[in-house]
Amino acid sequence: MAYQWRLLRTGFHNAFYNMGLDQAILEAVAAAKAPPTLRFYGWQPPAISIGYFQGMQEEVDLSACRQHGIDTVRRITGGGAVFHQSEVTYSIVLPFDHPLADQNILASYGRLCQGIVAGLAKLGVTAEFAPINDIVVGGRKISGNAQTRKLGCILQHGTILLDVDVDLMFTLLKVPSEKARGKAIADVKERVTSLSRILGRTVSFDAVSMALEQGFREALDLNLVVEQPSAAELERAENLARSRFASEDWNLKR
Repeated sequence: MAYQWRLLRTGFHNAFYNMGLDQAILEAVAAAKAPPTLRFYGWQPPAISIGYFQGMQEEVDLSACRQHGIDTVRRITGGGAVFHQSEVTYSIVLPFDHPLADQNILASYGRLCQGIVAGLAKLGVTAEFAPINDIVVGGRKISGNAQTRKLGCILQHGTILLDVDVDLMFTLLKVPSEKARGKAIADVKERVTSLSRILGRTVSFDAVSMALEQGFREALDLNLVVEQPSAAELERAENLARSRFASEDWNLKR
């Protein structure tokens, strides 16, 4: 029997609202005011998010981001700095006591990421899970994922790259020297790929989202019911965006 989950298609928002809504959903699921939830979203304008334990000023060239109109935000999940531009982002929230919630973090990534692997297969792309938390195609990373565990729930979110502008990314991220920058760019171009590169054509946000929805349905045996976030979640997301995720206290605190 399929698990009853909520599916949210929330479109494109700025970084602060996106992180606020992920947290608002986490709080709603934790309080049993919402069922386990799968959400798809995009970033407008583009943004860099850093992991919870990173230092913004150490990782990101803030003046370059301002110059290019790029938002900068700290996530509540761990991991490294991520440039969000041409991608589909998903988030999953489920309680610890759900049958799909592995207590072991590696096993948890492995299970939940099967939805992405299955979704990419719908697009004709053969991908696999690469521990700890990546999805690779032909040995090259196409998806990075991050988790946090709080309020009795797992929140996992991640990206599936539609395209990637590595040169712009390294204008926005700090690297130790010009020499290191050239090597870092070459290294990422070798290690990272995107759907447009693999398929040799542009793929739309909507087409990839629909394939991923189907992949999660099948891989995790989900009955996904399309809904909208509740009024309380939307209000909480706006509040969190303003008071936490857009604030210097939060973003520059380390």
